[in-house]
Amino acid sequence: MKTAMNDSNEVLVDCQNVWKIFGARAPAAVKAVSERGLSKKQVLKDFDCVVGVSDASLQVRRGEIFCVMGLSGSGKSTLIRLLNRLIEPSLGKITVKGREIAKLNAAELRDMRARNIGMVFQSVALLPYRTVLENAAFGLEVRGVSKDERNKTARAALEKVGLADWTARYPSELSGGMQQRVGLARALAADPEIILMDEPFSALDPLIRRQLQDEFRQLTKSLGKSAVFITHDLEEAIRIGDRIAIMKDGVIVQVGTAEDIVTKPADDYVSDFVAGISRIHLVKAHSVMRPVAEFQSTHPHCDVNALLRTSPEADIGELIDLTMQSDRDAVAVVENGTIVGVVTTRGLLRGVAGTPTREPVAA
Repeated sequence: MKTAMNDSNEVLVDCQNVWKIFGARAPAAVKAVSERGLSKKQVLKDFDCVVGVSDASLQVRRGEIFCVMGLSGSGKSTLIRLLNRLIEPSLGKITVKGREIAKLNAAELRDMRARNIGMVFQSVALLPYRTVLENAAFGLEVRGVSKDERNKTARAALEKVGLADWTARYPSELSGGMQQRVGLARALAADPEIILMDEPFSALDPLIRRQLQDEFRQLTKSLGKSAVFITHDLEEAIRIGDRIAIMKDGVIVQVGTAEDIVTKPADDYVSDFVAGISRIHLVKAHSVMRPVAEFQSTHPHCDVNALLRTSPEADIGELIDLTMQSDRDAVAVVENGTIVGVVTTRGLLRGVAGTPTREPVAA
């Protein structure tokens, strides 16, 4: 069996050129989009149809937390419902674990949802007259798992989310954050490879929200799960996601790591979003370092071997700390035992400002 590390590039969810068009004349609009490449505005004008998702393509890899971020009406919640076929795509192709979900019959689709894909909504929809344990075990009950086995599995899932002592309680006795934990435990009990999260923490107080964000990321990583996480909050996406897709008007505007999006925004829309985001823990040494030869050409008397050292993944905060500890205004970046670059004070300032990579060579 392959390890999770070996499978890190395996694509579990593949969404290719997917459209979702709502309206009475949707079939005609789809045909026009396919044949004439109409825009969202043209579809609304010519067919009185609304484009929820427009030509969206993305891939989610094994073990990855993939965040989809956008404002209200951007299409992000429509997109996540397409990924497990809660709604049907108008055009395009979605595969989950190599199987095109539009071609699954009803029984196959139910089985895939039960075994491969878990989902947690903003409204966790716990059953009020069932205990926490019974709610966490509900998905397994639907699958026909025996009571003893499903309760054992549900208890283990509740322990993972910190609710081992609350199994006999009812939803009305829980806080909002605890109810979300039950929803997550219910999804985990089915042991899915992919978890879909649609703004699950958005209604919670900021402190509880940050706590659950950290817990969710740690738990997902420790269990080797993949996740698609929907949010309208860029800071939440940055805190949780390995990669982020930013949506606007049904279109995926940019996909990349938090560092990519902050330092290399695709357009003015993304630039506006990232304008107020701190770069301290996002921008890494590899983005602001200068090549060794280039550094030495402007600092011929500096012995790079005598500089304090760090890794290419050290963030701006770490680099600032190292610079303050040193009597030199530079830090060596080392990879596999070799110095691959040097970060200068100017480079740090560019990193804090979020300016893309290359530091200009001094005249």
